[in-house]
Order: sequence, then C-alpha cells, then structure tokens
Amino acid sequence: MTGGSMLDDDSVLVHTKGLAGYLTLNRPKALNALNHAMVSRIDRALTEWEQDPAVRTVVLTGAGERGLCAGGDIRSIYEDVRSGGGSASAAFWRAEYRLNARIARYPKPYVAVMDGIVMGGGVGLSAHGSVRVVTERSRVAMPETGIGFVPDVGGTHLLALAPGELGTHLALTGAAVGAGDALRCGLADHFVPSDQLPSLVADLAGASGRDVLARYARPAPAGELDDCREWIDRCYAADSVEEIVERLLRSGEPDAEDAATTILARSPTALKATLAALRSAARLGSLERALEQEYRTSCAALSAPDLVEGIRAQVIDKDRTPCWSPATLAEVADADTARFFAPLGDQELSLDAGGFTR
Repeated sequence: MTGGSMLDDDSVLVHTKGLAGYLTLNRPKALNALNHAMVSRIDRALTEWEQDPAVRTVVLTGAGERGLCAGGDIRSIYEDVRSGGGSASAAFWRAEYRLNARIARYPKPYVAVMDGIVMGGGVGLSAHGSVRVVTERSRVAMPETGIGFVPDVGGTHLLALAPGELGTHLALTGAAVGAGDALRCGLADHFVPSDQLPSLVADLAGASGRDVLARYARPAPAGELDDCREWIDRCYAADSVEEIVERLLRSGEPDAEDAATTILARSPTALKATLAALRSAARLGSLERALEQEYRTSCAALSAPDLVEGIRAQVIDKDRTPCWSPATLAEVADADTARFFAPLGDQELSLDAGGFTR
C-alpha cells in the first residue's frame, strides 16, 4: 500500500509519501458519499499505518471541487430498507461508528481537510480527528432531521459539547456553518485559505501535521452565530421541541423566526428523538457511549416511516415535500420517541476506548 496503488476499487485512494499516509475519498460525482466499502478501506489503511513507524501523519481529503464528503450514501439506505429491511444499513453503521471512534483515539496525527461541503458521515470522518482544517469554502452540517433521521457518527457528542445551545440549534435546523462558526462550535481547529491546501497537503509528507499547520494557519473569517447567541441560548434551552419553536416565534428576532420555520419543516419524530439524544449525549460524556446510543437511534429509524420518506423527497423524487408521519409535533407520542432508545439486545454496538467492538 505504498506509492499510490491499492485496492478493491478506487472509491478511496490510498498511498504513502514521505512521512504521511494519504486517504482521498474518490466519488466526486456523488460528492464522495460514504459507503460500507469505503469505511472498510479506510479502516484497513489505519490499521496498517498504526503499526508502520514510517507513517507519522494521516491526511484525509476529498476528490473533486465540491467538498470532502456529503455524508452517507442515503440512496443505498433507501434501497436497502425497501428491499432488504435495512440489515445492510445497520451493518454499515456498525462499521462506520466503530471507525469514527477509532479516528478519535488514533495514536498518530490525523489531519482532516474539511474544504467545501462536509456533512453527516463526512463530519464523522473529519471532526473526530486530532487536526481539523477548514477553509473559506467550508460548509459543515449535520442535516439529518431533514430526512427523518437523527444526527449520528458521533454528531450528538460533538454538538452537545458546542458552547451554550449552539449544538441544539445546528442539530434541529440542520443548518450549515462556515469556517468561523465551525471553529466556534468545536468542529474544527485551524483555518487555511483554500488556495494553500495543495501546498499544505504536500508539505505534510515532510513534517508532522502540527508543525506544518503552524506555517499555514490564518485567522478565520468571522462567523455568524456569535451575534445570535442571546436568542439561541434562551430559546433552545427549553425542555421540548414545541417550547423551543414557541420561544423562537415569540423572540422578535427574524433569524429566530426563520429557524422556527426551518424546524417545522423537518420530521417531527426525528426532531423529538434528536433533542432527547443531544440531552442524553451531554450526560453520557464520552464519544463511545454517544455512538452506542446513536446506533440504537439509527436502527430504530430503519423501521420508522420518516427515513424512507425523507430520502424519497430529497434524493429519489426530489420533490422536497415529504409527508411526515406523524405530521406534527403534537402528534408524536412519548412512546414514539422512546422507541429510538430501546435496547437492541445482542445487536447492541459496544465500543471500548479504542473504537473497537467488544
């Protein structure tokens, strides 16, 4: 696995040069959407490089001009649920979440270049890394409620750690943030102008990631969320999604009213499960425990109507008019939310601190 050759296919390009091991997500026509084969390929590379003293830094990038990764391959999830009951999707998530935990505990610098679009599963591959680089082109989001899903890939853990209620705002609305706000929310560490990325990535072959970043990092452009902190923290501190929406609508802030409108277009069931998952993740503390909880919520979504319907509306028929069931927040019973957290018995995901399944 040296010099640039590989693999079973070319969906992840793997090579080493100098002191670095390079991983390039390589499905640019699909905005590098992540599938099970790609997760397995990345995991195998990390295993080999962990034991290779010649590899001192791992570098993750995405092919194409649009971004690192738009998330998991949700079209495949749609087809799997409709034809196979979702078993392949559950197996994919088990491998993906294990990889997310492994990245967070990887013993060598793991430099994630979060240029362009970084959403869902792309956040899971990058934001748990030890060195996370954003650019003026970065758009980082966990947009799961828009397809009837709950933030996963450790997203509930990351967003629960964001200052104040910023994470709740991002989780419920699915809003994408730029570099300044990604840094503010703890989703990234360094800002590097996009035109400097080729030099940065090349120079990582000759020195450790942190030494190189010191030469390229610049002050990030100002974000937008700091100006909204007062109403975000006040409104999203409520105990229910209904009360959050009510506070947003009563706030007198146009941006807050826009956020309420956005939330009300999302899956009501997913919204309630997401708020519960975020509050629980804050109490759980560790990434591993949050991922184990997310595996429950993700598997539960496979047998709920809104995931298939949300994917249909967004990427299959592209009519952008999902018919959620239940259709309103008021119709979502406590039992509808509780089922997302029900134990899975011998199908539970169980992770140790190294990201490995016990």
